Amino acid sequence: MPEGFIGRSLPRREDRRFLTGQGRYLADAGLAGMLHAVVVRSPHAHARIVALDAAAARAMPGVRAVLTGVELRAAGLGTLPCHAAPASLAPPIVPARHVLALDAVRHVGEPVAMVLAETPEQARDAAEAVAVEYDPLPAVVAPLAAQEAGAPVIWPEAPGNLCFDFRKGDQAATEAAFAAAAHVVELPLANQRVTAAPLEPRACLAQWDAAAESWDLECSSQALHSLRHQLAHAVFHVEEQRVRVHAPDVGGGFGLKNFLFPEYVLALWAARELGRPVKWVAEASEEFLGSVHGRALYGTARMALDADGRVLALGADMVSDLGAYASSNGPGCHAVAMVTAMGGIYAIPAIWLQVKGVFTNTVPVDAYRGAGKPEANYMVERLLDAAARQLGLDGLEIRRRNAITAFPYQAALGSLMDCGRYAANIEDLEGLADRAGFAVRRAESEARGMLRGLGVGCFMETSRGAPNEWSRVRFEADGSVSLMLGTQSNGQGHETSFPQIAADMLGLAPERFRLVQADTGVITFGNGHGGARSLHQGGFAMVRAVEALLDKARATAARLLQCAPEALVFAAGAFSLGDQTVGLDAVHAAEALDAEVLNLCNDIVFPSGAHLAEVEVDPETGAVVLCRYLAVDDYGRLVNPMLTVGQAQGGLAQGIGQALMERIVYDAEGQMLTGSFQDYCMPRAADLPDIDVVLKELPTARNPLGVKGVGQAGCMAAPQVVVHAVLDALAPRGVRHLDMPLTAETVWRAIYSV
Repeated sequence: MPEGFIGRSLPRREDRRFLTGQGRYLADAGLAGMLHAVVVRSPHAHARIVALDAAAARAMPGVRAVLTGVELRAAGLGTLPCHAAPASLAPPIVPARHVLALDAVRHVGEPVAMVLAETPEQARDAAEAVAVEYDPLPAVVAPLAAQEAGAPVIWPEAPGNLCFDFRKGDQAATEAAFAAAAHVVELPLANQRVTAAPLEPRACLAQWDAAAESWDLECSSQALHSLRHQLAHAVFHVEEQRVRVHAPDVGGGFGLKNFLFPEYVLALWAARELGRPVKWVAEASEEFLGSVHGRALYGTARMALDADGRVLALGADMVSDLGAYASSNGPGCHAVAMVTAMGGIYAIPAIWLQVKGVFTNTVPVDAYRGAGKPEANYMVERLLDAAARQLGLDGLEIRRRNAITAFPYQAALGSLMDCGRYAANIEDLEGLADRAGFAVRRAESEARGMLRGLGVGCFMETSRGAPNEWSRVRFEADGSVSLMLGTQSNGQGHETSFPQIAADMLGLAPERFRLVQADTGVITFGNGHGGARSLHQGGFAMVRAVEALLDKARATAARLLQCAPEALVFAAGAFSLGDQTVGLDAVHAAEALDAEVLNLCNDIVFPSGAHLAEVEVDPETGAVVLCRYLAVDDYGRLVNPMLTVGQAQGGLAQGIGQALMERIVYDAEGQMLTGSFQDYCMPRAADLPDIDVVLKELPTARNPLGVKGVGQAGCMAAPQVVVHAVLDALAPRGVRHLDMPLTAETVWRAIYSV
């Protein structure tokens, strides 16, 4: 591919719009005559609905309707689908998830009714007047307790609250390796329940076109074609052409905005029934109680090693907390998705994984930045670090000994890695780490009464997301070139990076290109954003569309220059034959330039990195300060290094947040104790050091750009690295293991309970 704009750190074009207040978000949107929606939610974690009386609410000023589950069921409305139930020892159990609760509620925050009124204030007032009589039932919030005999039964069709029992790998080979191992390391591991907390909450604006008998849904989402498919086929039982779904600017997604939520369905239904547009915007508390959570994986993992510290086998017996329902992709996160990254960057001959998906009386769990792959990386890295301490090996050395170095490499659970600089990342980190100076830094910390620790770790991402992608490239009458893509930006910088690629291929200025996305009305097909797929899948499709456009242009240019197409040379936006030249604009004037492709691509690519963190711990309070973070990462060919670093740093900030402070907590009755930002702590700028990301390029051959994807990587690396640094600081105090988050209280209790 010609050199030019690819590889340059061009400033984000979209930032001018955002920084000058010209971004368009749904909370600011409106339509003439629209109604405002407010959802009535369950205050109980588990209860029978004895009666629901909306008469008083319907009589209040401005109220136009109150929707309940009973009337929606009578109208034949479908249930919310789960399309990621994994293969299981027995068929997975996926209970019906109604848009509004019918006979029972199963978590605090479950929607029970929706109020439609002329103003938001009227809707909120009326929501408080909806009278619901509940008969409370026993609740269970811990997934391990949910499996115990006598535990409350959440779904009668799911004995033991079991949704699925997923198993993968070679159990016999794994057990044989453990039997012959010189060393065995075993750890109880928890990837605590967290929430994505995007800056912009979920929102939607729904309309009904009576003449066309079709819906229009504008929503803050990152997977529009999937939403349209589910709405049309699973919920409303109509043709997809009768549902248009589109999105304005989306203020962060992190997986949460991939899914179909009850509020979108309710708004569409109400818009048709009432003949008026309907707007719903979530309150911050509703995002804690009514969206989805992430992670929530618990269990025991073990590792077998030989006398030299080489890994022989990895085994894990885990429990996945699904919450009250099998959400859209939730059951697949700790099964199919996690499998692709099991073993990380290491050559592990045998792996056996068992995961049980368990229902609890909590908010459903679904894909959150990485979706199973952070959990897989955390597992192998924590075990390796414990093994290094047990064997008396250096943390980088044990990783160096086990890193995959020969490619292609077939992992024990099936992933076929085409390339990777896994060992080289470790070597480069070693060269940049200044570990020789750590002793001096530790002594300086000790002189101030602080404990200092250094932690290392690696990660291996498996980027793909949903397979296949669509793109169309079209020259417009105003001189611009539209780049239409089925992928979607929710903050990554697509309006900058995709034009860079097209500018290189077509020899035109990046400013001429306009990204068109996030609208099923103009985008034929698309799998949105998720799984770090946009550049790998979307970029691949766009390259094929540009190539198809150039083929058409070449044929037209040959006709204009009266020569064979193969005689032409293309460069700098023009075709030439000797001293005769015709540019793309002239070609377009002769015959419109427009090409589209559906690119079938199911390949996975493998970003990777080696990371280091240093922390200080105050032994008097347990407070942890992250002093330093260094990452050496390979994301393949770099289209825009500045955007790549920004994406990596953002993911690292989320991973650091999980390591040190983030956790959703329920009490024994199923009431959420961390239902607002007063109680759910997230990292701020002052909590983070300068995050140093060093980029190394090893292009993959699995797409023509050589890119590997960066969106999820930081979340996969930071948790284990920060935990290792804290444990290193606490090692002189006898602390060997801690579960996240490493809050001041957690660390203080560990120090003084040893």
